[in-house]
Amino acid sequence: MKSEEIKYIDPFLWDRKKKRIFLTEELKALTEYHKEKCIEYKKIVDIIGKKSINELEDIPFIPVRLFKDYELKSISQENITKTMTSSGTTGQIVSKIFLDKETSDIQRKVLVKIVSDFTGESRLPMLVIDSPSVIRDRNMFSARGAGILGFSIFGKQITYALNDDMSLNVTAVKDFIEKYHDRKVLLFGFTYMIWQHFYMEMKALKWKPELSRAILIHGGGWKKLTQESVSKEIFKNELNSQCGLSNIHDYYGMVEQTGSIYMECEDGHLHASSYSDIIMRRKDDFSICAKGEEGIIQVVSPLAKSYPGHSILTEDTGIILGEDDCKCGRKGKYFKITGRIKNAEIRGCSDTYVIQ
Repeated sequence: MKSEEIKYIDPFLWDRKKKRIFLTEELKALTEYHKEKCIEYKKIVDIIGKKSINELEDIPFIPVRLFKDYELKSISQENITKTMTSSGTTGQIVSKIFLDKETSDIQRKVLVKIVSDFTGESRLPMLVIDSPSVIRDRNMFSARGAGILGFSIFGKQITYALNDDMSLNVTAVKDFIEKYHDRKVLLFGFTYMIWQHFYMEMKALKWKPELSRAILIHGGGWKKLTQESVSKEIFKNELNSQCGLSNIHDYYGMVEQTGSIYMECEDGHLHASSYSDIIMRRKDDFSICAKGEEGIIQVVSPLAKSYPGHSILTEDTGIILGEDDCKCGRKGKYFKITGRIKNAEIRGCSDTYVIQ
């Protein structure tokens, strides 16, 4: 996919047939490209065994954990403009994703197309439920920092809701609400941090700010909330009760496929856009699951050109609920996440942070 082609692709209007033709062609070409440019990837694919690619499901996939074990890239060292890392708990090895300008630009443009379908085309005043310290190192991005910087393109007059010690900056939040009380605004943060450092602190202060005009986009961090018996329904209901938030969208994404995020629609379903797809595979033999059958999530995207991340088997499990027939009107597969495969390393995408 070339950068100039993006404007001709609507993120949620392509039906199954059109999308499969496009993705199969793009991913087949990327497989050959990465085999030529990345020696480690070629060795992996050769070990998997040669197989003709006739369908989308035939595209070879690699386990996401390999990005922790190897520096997989299809560009020269001098062409690397950004290195993104997955966050992890102390002692964990993190994934490193190497981007050149072309890949970074196209991933950013696709992110804009997908998210704008939910927020509108205009940039909105933005409240980030995090501290400003997380983005100070611009050369080495964590998943958390990358998420904030990625979504900041949808905002203006950005305000951070937390201090560096993760306490709620009440003055900053009050000033933001007062300044934009009559306008639509955007809130962004990672799920657990929103709950722990935003909602819980407002509740402790018995403070109920007015945020009924806000759009909240959040992702990651469900593991800790599940352990605390906080479901998606409780999360949404409590935020609505505390500050009037009702326009809330979760998303599923990973640093290994930045740009190709899966947004939650108004009916509570995660959606694959025209720029990516999701395949469920059975745990015992990696065969394709039927609709409604739980499996390991494989994600595919034509946006990964500087590194061989176009077809990845994740460590997450999920269920495909349907395709092209969601009540929200968006085309593509829609699905839900059910958990992690047994013995998988905790991703820690936003669950863990270090207070300096």
